Amino acid sequence: MTAVAGPTSSVTDLLHLDADLSPEELATRDAVREFVDRRIRPEIARWYEDAHFPREIVPEMAQLGLLGMHLHGYGCAGRSAVEYGLAMQELEAGDSGLRTFVSVQGSLAMSAIAKHGSEEQKQRWLPGMAAGEIIGCFGLTEPTAGSDPSTMATTAVREGGEWVLTGAKRWIGLASIADVAVIWARADDGSGSERVRGFLVPTDTPGFTATPIEPKLSMRASIQCDIELAGVRLPADAILPENPGLRGPFSCLNEARYGIVWGALGAARDSFEAALAYAQERIQFDKPLAAYQLTQRKLVDMALEIQKGQLLALRLGRLKDAGRLENQMISVGKLNNCRIAIEICREARTVLGGNGVTLEHSPLRHANNLESVRTYEGTDEVHTLILGQHLTGHAAFR
Repeated sequence: MTAVAGPTSSVTDLLHLDADLSPEELATRDAVREFVDRRIRPEIARWYEDAHFPREIVPEMAQLGLLGMHLHGYGCAGRSAVEYGLAMQELEAGDSGLRTFVSVQGSLAMSAIAKHGSEEQKQRWLPGMAAGEIIGCFGLTEPTAGSDPSTMATTAVREGGEWVLTGAKRWIGLASIADVAVIWARADDGSGSERVRGFLVPTDTPGFTATPIEPKLSMRASIQCDIELAGVRLPADAILPENPGLRGPFSCLNEARYGIVWGALGAARDSFEAALAYAQERIQFDKPLAAYQLTQRKLVDMALEIQKGQLLALRLGRLKDAGRLENQMISVGKLNNCRIAIEICREARTVLGGNGVTLEHSPLRHANNLESVRTYEGTDEVHTLILGQHLTGHAAFR
């Protein structure tokens, strides 16, 4: 990516963190920021109100190298973890739902194939997915198995030279527009023992049905679906051959969680900047809101939390690029940054007063979206317990 003229450092960069970014990282950030300013900001209120996912911008995302951005080969951009994080921050400053598209496509569906697929599967699917010509989805969560995927009820049974999948999935991003679904199921190959395995399911396979979940109060510019698997028959080579067991999907979830650590800050930063601009212009009692002590305290508190969240995200990115990122560290970032982001968006809305409940302004839209972001890829409670187990040695999940 090449740098573009226009975007400058955010006013929230109180510690000049930009100075710690390489020219390549700054160029990636600024290119995505320009794309968001040009293609997303002018339309996002309408897309959100109409519950419309703008599939027309997918080719442009692909041209920016955003799809499978962190993967190497097969037409993927092979960018660093920090570059990927910066891109997610800028996308979510536009809208969480559009960052979620990139996350589902790249960090979940494409990562599953890249990490666990055969060479033939990678060659078949990844180049088209990187180009935005093939859309993927990732089917793990079920109606009765959300935070505890070990209780999933979807099964895959070997019958001769085929696998037969039966079950249901819920809250599956992109499923109704996807060309291929990565479906996780309890697989019995006839030996009498079961393990969770991944399967590549072309969505035009008989028995596969995806139905968008409507209406929603969050993520309205995105697509989440129910999936029904009614005796879906697949060839023997549809199974992902590597990493059987739950560690397979969990390794993909960690990729998505890492992106959220950065992305949530984009929503927070955009909300802060909207509140700051409004406070400078809105006159009450003969002076702008920004001149009042209470308003300044709100703005300072928001800016501090954003900067601390960015320090955390950058630390995790550097560790990931060095191959030293550990699972509990991702939970630190996801828990902290989602929690502070939603509070910042809500506080920013208060600065806007009653005007803040309209789609003319972004903070409440961001806050609504973040209700989903803090829930998926591990709820606050799940990440709290992951960290609790790390600190105490005791698992408190049951």
